[in-house]
Amino acid sequence: MIRNNEGKISMTIDEMRRELQRRLNKKRFAHSIGVANTAVKLAKRFSVDETKAYIAGILHDCAREFEDDDLPTQAKLRGIKIGEVEQVMPLLLHPYIGAKMIKEIYGVDDEEISQAIYRHTVGARNMTKLDKIIYFADMIEPNRNYPGVEKLRALAETAELDEILLTAFNETIIFVIKKNSLVHPDTIAARNFLLLNK
Repeated sequence: MIRNNEGKISMTIDEMRRELQRRLNKKRFAHSIGVANTAVKLAKRFSVDETKAYIAGILHDCAREFEDDDLPTQAKLRGIKIGEVEQVMPLLLHPYIGAKMIKEIYGVDDEEISQAIYRHTVGARNMTKLDKIIYFADMIEPNRNYPGVEKLRALAETAELDEILLTAFNETIIFVIKKNSLVHPDTIAARNFLLLNK
């Protein structure tokens, strides 16, 4: 069992890994391991707690055990408000559900880890270093393969964290606009916050 000053974690990391593997499909589990390992590398570079980065990384998609159609029901069961964008794109509910599930299933009662999972898909204003690391690790972990990912991986080696995140938001927004899809207001707010506080 791991304990820290901000919260408690009642499962070992090995127990979390085994439980997650049991619940997720093979591809999603491999992605989760990739995010956890990438998050640790970023945590080392930016002086963030590596254990928290690993746990937030490995559990960030724990709610992906549910089908997209089941996510609104799971959100309602946990008292999570379903916004306008999430009604149209229920997949966006998985980080909010996951932020609750880490305590229910994996025994992680840590606000920083929970918040990083909550914010890992669309971002938020005033993100912590851990929030930023999980958001970016999710984009660049080794199993990701899309145009521009190598550029983002290279940025992770040299740029400052806010520059990395701003580039990530820009790339995300451009991608979503090209698909003629909805841009989540939290992503716009997160990007604007970075620019206003440069």
